[in-house]
Formats: sequence, structure tokens, C-alpha cells
Amino acid sequence: MPFLLQSVVFPQERDPDLLPLYVDPDAWSKIGDEQVRVADRAGRAVVLDRRRVRVSAGTRASFGTYFNAFPASYWQHWTGVRQVTLTVSLSGPAAVLVYRSNGDGTTQRIAARDVGGESHSTFRLELDGYSDGGWIWFDVVAGEEPATLEGARWETDQAPERDGKASIGITTFNKPDYCVETLRALARSEDVRDVIDRIFLIDQGDRPVSSQPGFDAVAADLGDTLQVVVQANLGGSGGFSRAMAESLEREETAFVQLLDDDVEIEPESVRRGIVFARYTTKPAIVGGHMFDLLDRPRLHAFAEVVDELPFAWRPVHEDRMPHDFSVSNLRQSPLLHQRMDADYNGWWMCLIPTETIRAVGLAMPAFIKWDDAEYCLRAREAGFATVTLPGVALWHISWLGKDDFVDWQAYFHARNRIVAALLHSSAPRGGSLLRHSRRMDLKHLLSMQYYPVALRHRAIRDILTGPAHMHRTLRTVLPDARSLAAEFPETVLHREAGTPLRARLGRQVSEGRRGRSSLPGGWRLRWFTLSSLVRHWVRNPAHADGSLPEVEVSKTDAQWWRLPRYDSAIVSAANGSGKNVYVRDRARYRSMLVESVRLHRALSRRWPALAREYRRSLAAMTSPGAWQREFDAAD
Repeated sequence: MPFLLQSVVFPQERDPDLLPLYVDPDAWSKIGDEQVRVADRAGRAVVLDRRRVRVSAGTRASFGTYFNAFPASYWQHWTGVRQVTLTVSLSGPAAVLVYRSNGDGTTQRIAARDVGGESHSTFRLELDGYSDGGWIWFDVVAGEEPATLEGARWETDQAPERDGKASIGITTFNKPDYCVETLRALARSEDVRDVIDRIFLIDQGDRPVSSQPGFDAVAADLGDTLQVVVQANLGGSGGFSRAMAESLEREETAFVQLLDDDVEIEPESVRRGIVFARYTTKPAIVGGHMFDLLDRPRLHAFAEVVDELPFAWRPVHEDRMPHDFSVSNLRQSPLLHQRMDADYNGWWMCLIPTETIRAVGLAMPAFIKWDDAEYCLRAREAGFATVTLPGVALWHISWLGKDDFVDWQAYFHARNRIVAALLHSSAPRGGSLLRHSRRMDLKHLLSMQYYPVALRHRAIRDILTGPAHMHRTLRTVLPDARSLAAEFPETVLHREAGTPLRARLGRQVSEGRRGRSSLPGGWRLRWFTLSSLVRHWVRNPAHADGSLPEVEVSKTDAQWWRLPRYDSAIVSAANGSGKNVYVRDRARYRSMLVESVRLHRALSRRWPALAREYRRSLAAMTSPGAWQREFDAAD
């Protein structure tokens, strides 16, 4: 009996931006050093429905694409499957060509077959030689008449290592429209519903998903599969922990598939992640990639890691990410043929075995930020790897238009990163983390951004009180962080035209256009930093009330090595919705700089003892019992 691993699918909507991820007409031209798609309609495949594509006479369509190539290296490395069967169903005269790649992206043709009329071509393919990377895919070349791909699938005769369905956990805060669309996508995908036990929708907002138009219809369609849980806002960590806890009570649930709320899903990806998790030789966390919902061919990262010394997350090959599939397809991108091993996966889409949850507990009570990375690091220490599987992905609202390092989220960025390092860093006193943290304070202070520094200092003070503060403040930390903004005029967003004030004549320009776009280096950087430190400490600002800002700067140009030259500036918000006025405050700068030195010294001095304390408390802090007390209070 064959077991289905992966189906060839096509977009659920007719969006030309999505096509490069599913089917790739073999019509590209080289312009300079880049490959560019030729806009030749005769060379395009026509998507007929979810499973079928028509290939024009005399043209070729490749399915060596993100969603339809088979990630052979991941299956060879993480599972015991050593042979797969590709079945291609066609109508019309055509040739089927099967290709493979290796870790450096070199392509080799491994099979070819001419077919006519209605046919089902089967190819038995060995999974060997893919230890460093590589995909398998097929192309269809139509003859003198059009050919239609009626369907294709990747299967194996080997039974999975483990059975069981997955429960899906969706955590939402006032994104009811997205949630209903996600439920609809799941409801109309029968093959996905076959592997789902429950869908837990954890609603933590004040705009109930149950009141969203269309909810009643999709809820009736899903029936008992859907369970809505309403609770107070405990953040992402609280919502996902609730989904984990609910899933542990389900005998048929072997995995928990976490999904963010502001996403659009590819249902086939949900099924693929569950199937792959069933086949891994050892239970593993299986994560999905994130594409930009507002720029759909753009992939955020292929795998993500936590660097030990700075204890900071980053994409593997950070300098070459994100990747735009509309510019360079899979076959033209050797980097994407490597097998990249991840330290963690974002909880926009991440499947966790219940066996892992029982072994390591629920999420750290982080509210937001670092809960996903910390969990995967904790799981790795217990013997559970994280695999970010190509071909498993969704579209998520990008954070590129957000100011989350200077708004209320600055508290969580600082606290949760340091707590995660206390729990998992093996470097003495966190390596270079504290030095980096001090520099962050300094950059904000020199940029006249006092609110994020106040939040970062509050975070360190909370850390110094010990791990009990994380559960104690879980329901209050967000409103407290937001209320603190009232003390800082720079947080006011001015939306009206021409406000808040005009910058001085001749200074209403982008600094980048003035030729000052580069970060200074070497001795120039050291001199600039020292002179700026002294200037902000010694000199009183002109127009300290912000009545006459010196310069108007775009968000892109508002870098820490530009703003210190001014006493005030109008800066555009990252999402373009308005402007903020930054004004230098010498007294606040002085007191915060001294406090930054004091707090970081205290944290460094107490690091070994704090690390022992947080690590001793981790099991209790993340236990189902500890979280149940939060749920009882939040219901």
C-alpha cells in the first residue's frame, strides 16, 4: 500500500505573484548578471484547478519549484525513507523529464519518458546521494498539441515511524478576518482534514472571531473538529500554551501544529508537515517557512539559528536573505539546494510532537518574542531536533513596516532574549550579549529614543528579581509597558498633514539624499561615538520643547549614526502612517546612561547565580500546572 508524501498542487487563487512558487514556464532571459522571466504568454502554463495545469503546444513547464519539487535531502537526512515513487498523470502528447540536484545546485537528468493520450507515468527514485542537499522534480514538455497535467504525487511503500493526527493551535488577538479565512482553507481541504484531530482557536481579543461574518458557516462545516477557547490576552506564549495543553488531553493527537493568526496558509503544507513528522526516525519539531504576505514571492529565511556569543537570532546565510522567487527561481538558486539545519522555527507555523511537550513542558511565559526560539533550544537539549522543511510554508504579515524595537515590544525583545540566554547560553556571562545590550541602550539614547531605553531598563530590573516575575506579571506587563509611553512625547504619532511642525528651512530632506548614508567605520566610528556621548552629556539642546525641529528624516535614514548630530528631528513611522518628533533631553540622557551602566554591571555580576536560578525554575515555570493556573484566571 503506497503512502502519500506530497501532492503536486497549484494556487487556490489566480494570483500571478504566486505562480513562480508552483509552476515555472521555461522562458527566462539573461539581462546583465540576473535571470529575468520573459513575459511570453505562449510560454506560460495555464492553471486549470488545484491539481491540473495545461501546457501550451511546443512549450515546457517545470515543476522544479518551491511547492512542487521534492526536498530529497531532508527526507534522506531525517527519515528512513530510501525510495520514493513519482506518478505523473497526463493527457495529450508530451515528454516527462525527471531531474535531481545536489547540495551545490548542480542539475542532473535522471529519467525521461514520452507519453501520448491519457497516461500514468511512474518513476521509482532512490533517495541516496542527497546528504548535503538536493531536490527532485519533473518537467513536462508538450508536443504539437497542448498537454494537461492531470495530477502528480510523491509516494513511498514504507510505513511511517509513528501514527496519530495533529491538532492545530491558532492564537489570535483581534484578527478575526484572517482566522475565518484560515478555517475556510482547512475546511475545504479534505486530505488535510483527514490528518487533523482538533482545531483549537484561542481567541484572546475583544473582537471575537465568532462574530466575524462567515464564521458560523465554516464552524458548521468543521463541526466538532473546531473548538473555540476564549481567554484573556496572555500573549502568543499563553495562547500557544493553551493549545498545547488542550491537545495533551486528546488521545488521537500526536502533534500540535501552531499557526499564527495574521497568515494565509497553503493547506498542502499543513498536511506535508504532519506526514514528515510521522516519518522522522526520531520525534522532531517540524517548522514551515514564512513568505511575505504583502510581497508573496519573497521568502524570509530558509533556516534560522541562534548565534552563541551574542545570543541573537538570524537567518542562515543572512546576507542572502530574503529570497525573491520572482527574480530567481529554485533551479537558478544554488543556495536553496543546500540542506540547512535550524536551531529553531518561528511559531507562525511550527509542528511539535506531543511527546516533546510531555518531555519539556509548554512555552516559557514570555508573552511574545523568543518563546519559539527558547522552546526549540530547550527541546534540542532534551534530544528533539528542529527541522525547517522546504515546501512547507505560509504567508505572514511582514514586520519590515513595524517599529517593534522602539515601541512597547522593546521590553519583550530585551527581557526574553536575556532570559533565554540565562537558560541556554554556555558562554561565560552570556558571551557578548550584555555588551551588545549596552550598545543598544547607547544607540537609542543618542537617537533621542528614550522610551525603548526605559522599557529595556524595566526588563533588566524584572530579570534581576528572579524567574517568578514572568508568571506574576504575565497579564499586567503589556498594559504597563504601553502606559509608560505617556511619559515620552516621542511616542506620539502625528498623522495630520503638515504636522507636527515644519523642519527648519533647507533641512526638509532625506539625509540619504545628502550623501550621508554609510555607517562610519574604524577610528571614525570610535571618534563619532565618543564625541556624540560627550556632546549629549555636556550641551543643552536648542529648542528643547521641540517647537522647531532641525531636520525631517525618513525612517530609513533615521539611523543611530545620523540622528545624534541633531537636537531634534521629525522622523517618519516605519509603516508610513505618520511622524514622530524626537527631541534631545539632556537630563533624561544622563540619568538613563548612568542607569544603563549600573544595571548591566549588576546583571553581569549576578549572571552565574541568576542562570542557576532560572534553570532550576524552568520546569516549574513551563509546566502544564503552572499554565493551568494562568488559564483558570484568564477564562
